[in-house]
Amino acid sequence: MTRILYLHGFASGPASHKALFFRERLEAAGASVDLLDLAAGDFERLTITGQLAVIEQAAAGDPVSLAGSSLGGYLAALYAARHPEVQRVALFAPAFAFARLWADTLGVARVAEWRREGFMDVFHYGEGRNRRLGCQLLDDAARYEDYPEIRQPALIFHGAHDEVVPPRSSELFAASRPNVHLEILDSGHDLLNVLDYMAPIVAAFLMPAGVP
Repeated sequence: MTRILYLHGFASGPASHKALFFRERLEAAGASVDLLDLAAGDFERLTITGQLAVIEQAAAGDPVSLAGSSLGGYLAALYAARHPEVQRVALFAPAFAFARLWADTLGVARVAEWRREGFMDVFHYGEGRNRRLGCQLLDDAARYEDYPEIRQPALIFHGAHDEVVPPRSSELFAASRPNVHLEILDSGHDLLNVLDYMAPIVAAFLMPAGVP
């Protein structure tokens, strides 16, 4: 049976609408799906390195496929680039170049304040409330490459009207990698209006015919 790890986006969680949607659809197609809590219960001290460790612990060195949304998509690419046992990756509006993207979005003044204070409040979509987040996330993220060199088959969906992660980042990623198939859809960052279109394509991609 194909085992899939689903990686949620930033300030989200394993009970997000998208995570539950894909678990239902992929399990109906015959896969085993694990919804990971990438923050491992400690959002304030969140780092890229820590989230990759959560994925590694869940994968346990076994062949798995990955599906990731936004920051989860970037994490899926980072992990796959470092773990050849990963079979396939499906990325939904992946937040490539996460450190630069965040710094540009926040602006110089707010980044400086974040460093000075040591934390800032961000809205946590999974909990529906503000949570503290330490600036170690940005410092740790800067250690990682913008565009991981994955060699596995990869499928990317990105919204043409995404105002959070520019679709151009996925276009740049896919342009030089023949193993990557990219579809730009008439949607925004959350892709919620196109999930029904995406689901059978994602299932067929992550569970190709003849692969147990």
